[in-house]
Amino acid sequence: MPIAPYLVNLIVFVLGACIGSFLNVVIYRLPAKISLIHPPSRCPHCLHPLGVTENVPVLGWLWLGGKCRWCKTPISFRYPLIEAFTGLLFVLVFLQFGISWQTLGYFIFVSWLIVLALIDFDTLTLPNVLTQTGLVVGLCFQTALGLMNGGVAEASLSLFVAILSAVVGIWLFDAILIIGTFAFGKPAMGGGDPKLVAMIGVWLGWQNVLITGFLACLVGALVGISAIALGSLKKGQPMPFGPFLVVGAMIALFYGDTLLSAYLNYMFY
Repeated sequence: MPIAPYLVNLIVFVLGACIGSFLNVVIYRLPAKISLIHPPSRCPHCLHPLGVTENVPVLGWLWLGGKCRWCKTPISFRYPLIEAFTGLLFVLVFLQFGISWQTLGYFIFVSWLIVLALIDFDTLTLPNVLTQTGLVVGLCFQTALGLMNGGVAEASLSLFVAILSAVVGIWLFDAILIIGTFAFGKPAMGGGDPKLVAMIGVWLGWQNVLITGFLACLVGALVGISAIALGSLKKGQPMPFGPFLVVGAMIALFYGDTLLSAYLNYMFY
């Protein structure tokens, strides 16, 4: 095979890893209410600013041996893992959608999902500033795609479908929240989860938001039951649901059409 595709994929991976480095900053600083811009990246223990080579995604962590150069405090492996994972997701998006506006849009979408999943995992919260801005950016993205593909009429239709998909997502998970709260006598999920589902609906459409919800509930139930069986989670202990919604959304992004076709073929043929 020619070397060009490998080079392009490498460039996309590096771009994603660099974005992942910034996502690490957002994940850490946003819940702590620290500016995302100032101060520059530094060791959270000794507060020494990181040098240029120390800031290189993935390789900087390897270069330092997983420890701060100055105080020798261990640096979590999660930082390079998020950078590498973001780079991999960018490559998968590029391979799926090629050189297109969709690729650029879904770069933004998966970045938002990563941040939301990790913040929810750390703090059991889904910040409104992220779910709401993600929804607005998604509405703009769908409208712009419609405008480029078919003019004002197509843009209006795309905007309507995006809003409808958000409403479907909110109604679906509000219903689950109400039923679960009634059945268990306490909130079945956080108030931010329906907002996240609404955001996902805007980006992926109402069919894929249903797939996302199904996959999230399935994976969440399996993980929760396994964690309780292994003793790492107690009955009644809160468990973040956002990461499972993110997993469902990413599967729907790449395989939603395939899963929907398989379901329809199974049901009607």
